[in-house]
Amino acid sequence: MTPDLPAGLDFKLLHVGVAVPSLDPTTEMLSSLFGYKVVSGPFDDPIQKVKVNFLAKSEKDVAEIELIAPLSEDSPIQSMLAKSGGGAYHFCFETSNLDSALDHAKKNGCIVVSAPVPAVAFQGRRIAWIYTRSRQLFELVESKAAE
Repeated sequence: MTPDLPAGLDFKLLHVGVAVPSLDPTTEMLSSLFGYKVVSGPFDDPIQKVKVNFLAKSEKDVAEIELIAPLSEDSPIQSMLAKSGGGAYHFCFETSNLDSALDHAKKNGCIVVSAPVPAVAFQGRRIAWIYTRSRQLFELVESKAAE
């Protein structure tokens, strides 16, 4: 069953976020093991308190891998790293209308964890974070067309 989205609202899987203690060792492992290369970054994002880079195998990849390392001791991913050492953290969807996407998410029982803010890794495009009833974290980023 595929519910209809509100008119004009669209989503595309952009990347899968992976929490890591440090970018370089995992970047090197993904390169050696699977042939992934850094396609963007690293970026320090003081608003999100993380350092990130994006990897892909080729331009044909449907989605990239975002490696996320803490930028400071109060980084939001520190608790996950302390519990599990890292791993899959979130899925990110690019959306045609961030404000409508957040309204749609709230109507579907999600909590907006972080209101829209500009992101260094996305050339200042706004991102927001939502948390689902099933305890999953999703990042939403406004599409380039929304600039």
